[in-house]
Amino acid sequence: MGPPMNEWIDELTDLCAADEPAVLVTVAGIRGSAPREIGAKMIVTARETIGTIGGGQLEYQCTRVAVGLLHDEMLSLRSFPLGSSMGQCCGGVVEILFEPLGNGMPAWLRDLKALHGQREPAVIVTRISRSSPIKFVVTADRVFGLDEHKALSRLVSAAREILDGDRMPQRDVQEFFEPIVVPDLNIAVFGAGHVGTAVVDALWNLDCNIRWVDSRRNIFRQVPRNVRAIETSEPALEVAAMPPRSFFLVMTHSHALDYDICDRILRRNDMLYCGLIGSLSKRRRFEKRFRQQGLSQALIDTLVCPIGVDGISGKKPAEIAVAVAAEILKVKGQAAEASAPSYPDNVHPLNRP
Repeated sequence: MGPPMNEWIDELTDLCAADEPAVLVTVAGIRGSAPREIGAKMIVTARETIGTIGGGQLEYQCTRVAVGLLHDEMLSLRSFPLGSSMGQCCGGVVEILFEPLGNGMPAWLRDLKALHGQREPAVIVTRISRSSPIKFVVTADRVFGLDEHKALSRLVSAAREILDGDRMPQRDVQEFFEPIVVPDLNIAVFGAGHVGTAVVDALWNLDCNIRWVDSRRNIFRQVPRNVRAIETSEPALEVAAMPPRSFFLVMTHSHALDYDICDRILRRNDMLYCGLIGSLSKRRRFEKRFRQQGLSQALIDTLVCPIGVDGISGKKPAEIAVAVAAEILKVKGQAAEASAPSYPDNVHPLNRP
């Protein structure tokens, strides 16, 4: 897996600040099957490739094209069929947007960097045109990089509809809308032992925010940038710091602490997932105490213990971590499907309410 989805902003900003020519390569359209989703990005310089758009021949060919465009000044859109000639069996067609950046820091990137640092949702609007390209950034109440005049009011309105809606990248011929939002996958991991460390190592590559909590002094060693490590004598109090619809993983060094944390999580009754490491016998002991403390059986049933997707029975920390990460992605996908509105196939995304 590559870095979290929006890290390209920091990478590209650093390159532009150093006046190092780069090409931003973006999946801007898909027909049929493809290895990555619309909006997937990589950055190509003369020395390296950062990120991925799916690997294989597609990425190889796009890297070659990007290197040839390093000293160009105009964006371009190219189509790549994913057939046998490309050595990929997806069978679809991918449209790739190549954007050379070699003349300092573009205004849209400077503004986007600031907005993302402030955790303010925004949409990058790109008009894909070699003769009259436009690129600017829209938030709920401001436009950056371009005057908000009548000729662009439709694009600004469309961008804001995306912010108010499903916040997914959308393309309409020459117009490309890319939401840049703070990840809504919020995970709290209680415990920084061998298993907790392996779990965080498996999860941080996802597009997520992680709150990693432990009561032991100097327990945290290396902490990824999208992980907030918290050393506290009262770990259970950190349950209240998580937003609604969060994922909780409880795997501390103490059964008593595990119980206190799980009790607080279940009483919130607004989480998407509460996972407790342990056996069925541990679960039964906890259930008995929960009932004695007045928790309803329906609430108790939301506790996941043992944790991890079915079929992975290994007990090594790395094996547990893989099973847990898969389970979180599965629950996240189920929650998204349950809450997603449905539209007829003939209704274009820009025309949806």
